[in-house]
Amino acid sequence: MTSPVRVRQAVILAGGQGSRLKPYTDTRPKPMIEVAGRCIIDHQIEWLAEAGVTDVVVSAGHLHEVLIEHLSATTQPLRITTVVEDEPLGRGGALKYAGRHLPIPGADWYALNGDIWTRFDLGAMAACHAQRRVLATIGLARPRIPWGVVEVDQRGRVTDFVEAPPSPYPINGGIYVFSEEILDLLPDTGDHERSTFPLLARQRRLAGWPIEGYWRAIDTAKDIREIAIELGVGGA
Repeated sequence: MTSPVRVRQAVILAGGQGSRLKPYTDTRPKPMIEVAGRCIIDHQIEWLAEAGVTDVVVSAGHLHEVLIEHLSATTQPLRITTVVEDEPLGRGGALKYAGRHLPIPGADWYALNGDIWTRFDLGAMAACHAQRRVLATIGLARPRIPWGVVEVDQRGRVTDFVEAPPSPYPINGGIYVFSEEILDLLPDTGDHERSTFPLLARQRRLAGWPIEGYWRAIDTAKDIREIAIELGVGGA
């Protein structure tokens, strides 16, 4: 029996402006938005710790002083290092900049967008990444379609109405497992989804992992209200 794969370090991208979440983000960075009474980043840190992560590098930007104070004032289940972007680097550039500060050279690492609320088996995703011997594995989410859909048979007869079903198409869920070699391929500035990932896809060095548990991106005030209803007061 093979031993489980353990990834012990991670990066959380927490530097975005969160302009679509104003006025919430006027006084706090986006990852500090509260969902069901809890900051997104606190939920993410707890989830990473439960998966065996011991060190997290937080890439901060907008209102970084507020985020640093919050992380310092809160008892954390793992070691946290915060790096600050002097100017916006884009998500790919931020991943590269923060990744250079990871404490375990040569080891795999997780990366998370700081506006994602999710729970699934990170260890299984890391094991799949190792087995496939790729440089990056993307968590694939299927968000719910915001409308009801109509199901029809081959003759065009309506068979059912389904309210807000999961999308048939997977999207990039903003959760990654990276091999150490990814750092040289990430852009210094800009978006990795438009540069690094297409390159890796052509080279067949990019894999996907279906997210089976709960997943929700928090981009607007409507998302905050809806996720609170979906999770309930106790959270995920």
